[in-house]
Amino acid sequence: MLNRRNFLKTGLGTGVAAIPMAAVLGALDPASMLAAEQPSPQQSVGGASTPKLTPLPPRMAALNRATEPWQQSIRRVGQSNMTEHDPAVMNIEEWADYWHSAEADIVFISVTGILAFYPSRVPFHRHGKYLHGRDFFGECVAAARKRSMHVVARMSPDLNWGDALEAHPEWAMRNKDGSVQFCSQEPRLFKTCMFSTYMDDYVPAIMREVNSLYDVDCFYTNGWPPIGSLPECHCAICSNLPAAGTPAYWQAFNDRVFELWRKYDAIAKEKKPDSFFFANLGGNVRCGPNLDRLGKLAVWFQADNQGRTYNDPAVWGCTLQGRVCNAVLDGKFAANVTGAYSTGEVGWRNGSKTPEEAIMWLNETLASGMVPYYHFVGSEDGLGEDRRWQKVGSDYFRWTAKHDAHFTTRRSLANIGVIIGQSTQLLYPGPATARSRAYMHETTQGIYDALLKGRFAFDFVHEDRLEPERLTKYRALLLPNIAMLSDLQCKQIRDYVRSGGSIMASFETGLYDENLHRRPQSGLADLLGIQNAGDAIGTNGNAYYARIESPDSASPHPILEGFTHTNWLPGAQNRIPLKPVQNPILTVVPGFVSYPPELAYPPFPHTDQPAVVLAETASSRIAYFPGDIERTYWLTGHGDLLHLLHNTIRWITRDESIVHVEGEGFIETLSWETTPGYAIHLLNYTNPNAHHCWLQSIYPLGPQTVHMKLPQGVRVKSVEILKAGKTVPFQLDNQTLRFTIPRVEDYEVAAITVT
Repeated sequence: MLNRRNFLKTGLGTGVAAIPMAAVLGALDPASMLAAEQPSPQQSVGGASTPKLTPLPPRMAALNRATEPWQQSIRRVGQSNMTEHDPAVMNIEEWADYWHSAEADIVFISVTGILAFYPSRVPFHRHGKYLHGRDFFGECVAAARKRSMHVVARMSPDLNWGDALEAHPEWAMRNKDGSVQFCSQEPRLFKTCMFSTYMDDYVPAIMREVNSLYDVDCFYTNGWPPIGSLPECHCAICSNLPAAGTPAYWQAFNDRVFELWRKYDAIAKEKKPDSFFFANLGGNVRCGPNLDRLGKLAVWFQADNQGRTYNDPAVWGCTLQGRVCNAVLDGKFAANVTGAYSTGEVGWRNGSKTPEEAIMWLNETLASGMVPYYHFVGSEDGLGEDRRWQKVGSDYFRWTAKHDAHFTTRRSLANIGVIIGQSTQLLYPGPATARSRAYMHETTQGIYDALLKGRFAFDFVHEDRLEPERLTKYRALLLPNIAMLSDLQCKQIRDYVRSGGSIMASFETGLYDENLHRRPQSGLADLLGIQNAGDAIGTNGNAYYARIESPDSASPHPILEGFTHTNWLPGAQNRIPLKPVQNPILTVVPGFVSYPPELAYPPFPHTDQPAVVLAETASSRIAYFPGDIERTYWLTGHGDLLHLLHNTIRWITRDESIVHVEGEGFIETLSWETTPGYAIHLLNYTNPNAHHCWLQSIYPLGPQTVHMKLPQGVRVKSVEILKAGKTVPFQLDNQTLRFTIPRVEDYEVAAITVT
């Protein structure tokens, strides 16, 4: 049985070194905690050597808050998702008092889901059976306004009833056989087609009616556009579109999404110029609408990413979403929905999840630069039979309200960029050896996990945003099997390397263009120094091995550092065979059977096919793995693959750090420039449930030492750790700032105020 003591002793489930009990017990010792509080702020805090640091960029110019859109000042978002029964039983004043006491700046109020929450006159806008002519929506708006909270008019255009279908059969999504697509859980409701006049006529009619009757600040559509996938419809309109799942269909899908977005936004502004429309988003790297176009149009990114799922079991799902938002929004507003209810494959929509899990999701929202948004489904009185969620949300919101300035981010501090490859995520089916919709999801999880365990400071970078001015901040770019790249994108990556940047790429990167047409060779083959010798090869029992060919075993190449007493390293599950290169440090031992064991040996123990290709020109370094190494690491958790990835990333970055956090445990670090100075966020994932299930308890970590090199002229006034609620001593020597966070529970934020 795994208990707290055994977990801390073994480090089980973290994928990192075990946490010594002395470190944990030291963190809990009151005497050591007191001693840590005693030195003056300028006093040295230890004797560890300073890592190789890249100076932070000059601080950004001050913002003029008076000219910013109103939504930029929103720091807390609340929603009780209303049910048909709520008009009969909900205490509106109690509902409004809860969100106001939690210091919510804005609340979502249901105009319509499948039902009208006000006496609508729009045809087919069905009134709920408990509405009885009551203006429930209007009463909720008035209660929120009385408490100075902004209001979002929430709509759901994705489903409607049989009477609408009978009158407008053209509104329905259809299967290949022409049958109507119905809601899987409630078959009385049909799915509406986004290409039909339902979206052109019915939705605008509701928006205009609401605008004529109520004072709302903006409009939102839930359930549209789809999250993380593209719709497949065979109605008369969609049958004339390109085939679903193709690049041409994605183009048509995007054109329609942004046509409707602009239309709805114009309607929102008919009453108030500072009103706007925004839609249901999320899906992180696999977002349906084009993220580059979305980032240029949207003023509110609604990340409907409410909790871990069976398909996304890792604890960092929320920060992954936040990094995507940071990649495309250029500082515009993003909020992530934390579902207080029991999310997952088996769900309880009206029951609370564990506080530890809900709080970690809120922590991740803040740490990744998004605004926390807390959500539950109403029941009986509008606040639910299970009220355990309420204190979790109100306590958390009140804590953030004390520190809003430190949570309002200006710019991410990172020296590594990870190419998202959104088109690859949505459209690339995986290699012929391993066709799977989950293929790129596994690749993304693998590189993300590896970067966290190496404590690297990284951003996501969208493939359509590779302009030099965006890339110059990064010492290196990572391309984890970014299979689809246009000629322009390949040129931009070449230009980045010529200007001194470094890259690490893998497997089929650049083998397809933006239309999913296969090239004879990767579009980056000249840059990577490779020539393919055939199509992808999969695994037959034993995956291939990489033979260490380092000519000087006393001084191996840096990416082989730490590998001793072995001639082989594990390879990836799938690989592209390459033509020979000069002086390879790893060569391929072809895969062979694992059973029967008598035949588990390589028929060809040595080849001249490289298992990695390295190059160095001036300040640029290039590393290419012909296998799907990131995905294979995620599938297996093999320590050699993790170590090889870490060594390679350190080699291409010349082991430079922009923010270096030293200590034990499995953490995710996100660092930001803020108006007061800087904020270093540490999320403690050292937990047996980091990769599956929900967090049930917290395993605190001991000291974490932070190093960063500040711009010239910047002076530090104080370093405060916000969860602990105290200042810590720091040392500033030749612009290198160093301080120690004595203890990390689930989350800690070091807020650095500068002058």
